[in-house]
Amino acid sequence: MADDCLFCKIVERAVPSDIVYEDDTLLAFNDISPQAPTHVLIIPKTHIATVNDLTDSEAELIGKMALCGQSLACARGIDEGGYRLILNCNALGGQTVFHVHLHLLGGRQLRGLG
Repeated sequence: MADDCLFCKIVERAVPSDIVYEDDTLLAFNDISPQAPTHVLIIPKTHIATVNDLTDSEAELIGKMALCGQSLACARGIDEGGYRLILNCNALGGQTVFHVHLHLLGGRQLRGLG
């Protein structure tokens, strides 16, 4: 855990959050500033600062994050209509918290970015 990382503090329960999923390796919670009706952040419990810091050993973890997003989309009824899973990397890529996280966005028509 990184002492100054907001998401590490959420994992440690030092900062409150609206947790929607948890297992041994992942935590998912509703974004405090949602950009869509569904906006969930899915994070590894282990601190990894950016996508650039991932190694081959985290390949299964990233896959598990994507499957968690799929499951949450289904549970929220947005799977058939469509949703986005986004990983931002570094400041120019839109990353504001430097702990790898996957955004699940859906519940309305999403425009832009592809």
